[in-house]
Amino acid sequence: MDTSHTAHNEGPSAFAKPGEQGSKAAQLESKAAELELQRVSKRYDGQREPAIGDLSFTVPAGEVCVLVGPSGSGKTTAMRLINRMISITSGDILLGGSSVLERDARELRREIGYVIQQTGLFPHQTVGENIATVPGLLGWPKQRIADRVHELLELIGFDPEEMAGRYPAQLSGGQRQRVGVARALAADPPLMLMDEPFGAIDPINRARLQDEFLALQRMVKKTIVFVTHDIDEAIKMGDRIVILRDGGQLAQYDTPREILIHPADDFVAQFVGADRGIKRLSLTTVGELKLAAPESVTQAQAATVPAQASVKDALSAILTAGGEAVSVVDPDGRVLGMLTLGLIEQMLVAETAQAAHEASVEAAACSSEVSA
Repeated sequence: MDTSHTAHNEGPSAFAKPGEQGSKAAQLESKAAELELQRVSKRYDGQREPAIGDLSFTVPAGEVCVLVGPSGSGKTTAMRLINRMISITSGDILLGGSSVLERDARELRREIGYVIQQTGLFPHQTVGENIATVPGLLGWPKQRIADRVHELLELIGFDPEEMAGRYPAQLSGGQRQRVGVARALAADPPLMLMDEPFGAIDPINRARLQDEFLALQRMVKKTIVFVTHDIDEAIKMGDRIVILRDGGQLAQYDTPREILIHPADDFVAQFVGADRGIKRLSLTTVGELKLAAPESVTQAQAATVPAQASVKDALSAILTAGGEAVSVVDPDGRVLGMLTLGLIEQMLVAETAQAAHEASVEAAACSSEVSA
């Protein structure tokens, strides 16, 4: 059976691999803006407690900020306040230094990319027409729109001639999600909002889309607010993480590494999980470690891991191999060295010592400021 025009064909790699689409990505316009929430609150009529309470944080231009927290913590509400899909009760939101409250709401939304679960593609429009939606609303010339659709389809790994004329029903879930991302990028927005974009994708393709989206982000460098209920996804996707508690109260805002090493309180520690030491291993790639020389391991090893794999994935491979060292290979299959349980332990000890040193330096600085 020919599946080339059905949803059963997952198609090529979702986004450009390193070196494959770099020149095309470099040709794309790209802009990003700092996002700042200033004591933002949202209270619905008839509700005793606010949905969002006095929320403040800043997302530097070009970074991914993930909002995460238990059900009812206001993750999606906070995101929808940013593009004024719902109104703010108090506070302000600045995009590129300017208040979003001073903008026409419809114009603002056209300048902010939006990706949701199940993509929200228009079923009666082709892939090309879906991607062209916002540029069309902004009045771009037809040729400029056509060029933009073509380059974005190439950027996400699609053949423009083959895919532009298809309809969403002819695509797999992963393909539809890629088109949703391309549509969000179409007008080169300074900010993208992503509401559990990979939540409806099966685990295997979800991990693949996460990896490939991060590769795309390294090229386009957008400011992104990403909502998820999955702390592992937050750690993987975020440059910074906002952890919310009930009532939209900020529990902690920091880098994934700081949150895992220094949770702000018991709530954060419990939320990230008792295995946060293991989760820390997902923040470092094997290629970043000092490996043992291949000749220093006498027993031949069958198990291999790529240098770009996380230390967490490498640990799984070691345990699967019965605790034996594994070979670390580059993209061409050349052995770069050996990874052992001892080397992973050394990494964790060094990280903990560094964190303790930084904490003591910070405490000493605070003490000096108080004395002064």
